[in-house]
Amino acid sequence: MSFQRLLGRVRRTLVALAVLTGSLAAATRPVVAHAGSLGGSLQSVPAPFWLVVVSGGGVVGVSFLVSAFVTDDETLGAFARRSVALGRPVELVGRGLQIGGVVGLGTVVAVGFFGPKAAIANLGVLLVWVGWWAGFTMLTYLVVDVWPLVNPTRTLGTAVRSLGEFPTRTIPEAVGSWPSVVGLLALVWVEVVSPLSANPQALAVVVLGYSVVTVAGAVVFGDAWFDHVDPVSRVFRLYGLLAPVQRTDDGFSVSFPGAGLARVEAAMDTDDVAFVIALLWVTTYDGLVSTVAWGRVLDALAPVPSWVVNLVGVVAGFLVFFVVYHRAADSARKTAETYVTGDFIAGWFAPALVPIAAGYHLAHFAGYVVGLAPALATVAFDPLSPPANITVLAIPEWFGSLQLVFVVLGHLLAVWVAHTRSFDVFPGRLQPLRSQYPFVVVTICYTASSLWVVAQPTLGGVAG
Repeated sequence: MSFQRLLGRVRRTLVALAVLTGSLAAATRPVVAHAGSLGGSLQSVPAPFWLVVVSGGGVVGVSFLVSAFVTDDETLGAFARRSVALGRPVELVGRGLQIGGVVGLGTVVAVGFFGPKAAIANLGVLLVWVGWWAGFTMLTYLVVDVWPLVNPTRTLGTAVRSLGEFPTRTIPEAVGSWPSVVGLLALVWVEVVSPLSANPQALAVVVLGYSVVTVAGAVVFGDAWFDHVDPVSRVFRLYGLLAPVQRTDDGFSVSFPGAGLARVEAAMDTDDVAFVIALLWVTTYDGLVSTVAWGRVLDALAPVPSWVVNLVGVVAGFLVFFVVYHRAADSARKTAETYVTGDFIAGWFAPALVPIAAGYHLAHFAGYVVGLAPALATVAFDPLSPPANITVLAIPEWFGSLQLVFVVLGHLLAVWVAHTRSFDVFPGRLQPLRSQYPFVVVTICYTASSLWVVAQPTLGGVAG
């Protein structure tokens, strides 16, 4: 098939998608998009259902069409390889970030145990959910990853190791990074089934327990613990590759967002692919469990305990995502007509999934941060005796459309990263495009289903 005929077929497909989505738009009515909440402090915001449909199918097809026009290494290199060096930061800044991380950890634990019982008035709860998991994570993929400096458990682990001679043990090769996969799924499950967003003391217990285990791991295994076992560090490392500012041997450099993902030199191993899949799944699952639809599932399965249903859900969903992704990689091997293995293709294109996860995280938490930032600032001035009336900003109705824009941008960047990486493996102009056919189909299905989650009415009182 010639390149012109290929583009003609893609155009006809997009026209059909446009007609279909337009027809659905005319027959639908507005639904509610999920913005996240803390103890019911934020309200859901409306978004037209036709935006969900258009975003779910059309944007992936359009982005694939746009990328199909760019088939030369020079143009792709401008996206992936060009950067501007910034030099090294002042050492005092790094030391300040380390101290700030340790102080923040101590504050979360202390205020969690001894501060106000109401979540909206407790600085520990606000720091964890608004300041760290929402705001700091957004900073990581939108600007730069400074978690290796801020990470208090790494700082404390290094300090403990400096007090004496501790032999560094190695993580067995067979174990690899699978503990971080299990850890990430477990953390999200604990967040769902326990009152971490509503009970400051419960949150303090979990944070303290996690910190003790992580510091102990750092003392025994050194940096390998954060490279292979600690799920939080691995999440921030992946998100950091998406950021425009990257750490280098000479300090920092600025490049196009996502260029760090496009420049990953080797294909990921199966355990690393599994972690990327887990990150993508838990981002969707975190929104799914707060919807009215999931609540109906829990009611329908009663008297089975909800914690059992949630456990089965988080594990089963991950397995489905993992199998479907590998099936797509096997299909890509056939459509690209290559002798490269399916496992290699899965590992090679896995970095392109990170922008999708970041897009959903931004859609899920942007309004969350905006709405609760005044509460965080107010409580920070007097953590033990905050004012009785705490300001929370109301999210405007148009923010529902902005949430979908964030998701769309994540998918656009993911397609571009995958397109760039395809030309590093497959020769010519058509073979790289053919390698992406199965992934485009899977992405369209995933986008539609995940945006359905974003558009569902939500239950009040969840943290994320």
